[in-house]
Amino acid sequence: MPTFSQPDHSEPREQSLPVDIATCIRFFSRIPIPALGPDDVIDQPPDFRRTARAIPLAGLLISLPAACVLLLFSATDLPDLVVATSCVALTAILTGCLHEDGLTDVFDGFFGGHTREKRLLIMHDSRIGTFGALGMMLTVLLRIALLAQALDAFGAFVAAVLYITSEALARCFMVIAWNSQPSANPGGLGQRFGLPDWEAAIWAVLSALFLTLVTTLVVAPLSGMIAGLVSAAMAYGLVLLARRKIGGMSGDVLGALQQIASLAFLFGLFLL
Repeated sequence: MPTFSQPDHSEPREQSLPVDIATCIRFFSRIPIPALGPDDVIDQPPDFRRTARAIPLAGLLISLPAACVLLLFSATDLPDLVVATSCVALTAILTGCLHEDGLTDVFDGFFGGHTREKRLLIMHDSRIGTFGALGMMLTVLLRIALLAQALDAFGAFVAAVLYITSEALARCFMVIAWNSQPSANPGGLGQRFGLPDWEAAIWAVLSALFLTLVTTLVVAPLSGMIAGLVSAAMAYGLVLLARRKIGGMSGDVLGALQQIASLAFLFGLFLL
């Protein structure tokens, strides 16, 4: 995650939606985005009280290059597993494995510690433990296998659309959890970058729901709706687990939530 000096959050910065999207892309990925105007200040930390509204749309754009690779490689004789692996790998490269890092920390902390304090201590450790390594390996393998199956079952175009949808919807759940749940760490994300307000959360929900409804109704109505419900259920389950294990949200939990929710969406495509 990028590091910044302590921001001044006395008043939320008023920015246009394109600037908010650009800010989120810079924060959640390695994609270089130039300043879009005088109100787009790159060297200042983001104020997610308002900017968080653009997180799902930023997720869509961040995953778009990987979806294009999926389409491009699908036009060759490469096996579906190779195509799916390339898509997942490019997504990880573009995000700098930001969410994957949170996932490994959550696996290590939640299942390696016996007290709240010990779990938080483990999650702050930059080293990867056994639970984190195993959790990362299993989720990556499942993501590749499910995406390859989507290529076979739906075709390249529909699979690419569903992949983008899964990434955007998962980030919507991030914003909801970030907005509605207490922070597990004093001086955590809410203090450093601002807690998303309800306006930002509603924006994020509406944009993600619109995208999900449009794409799933057009390309895979029944499977897409079931996948969305499964994704929401898994995100909610992780929120409940985080409340029980560490008492609330952290940056690592939000990263893990994105990974689990997007994977659950792909999983839900094949329940019927």
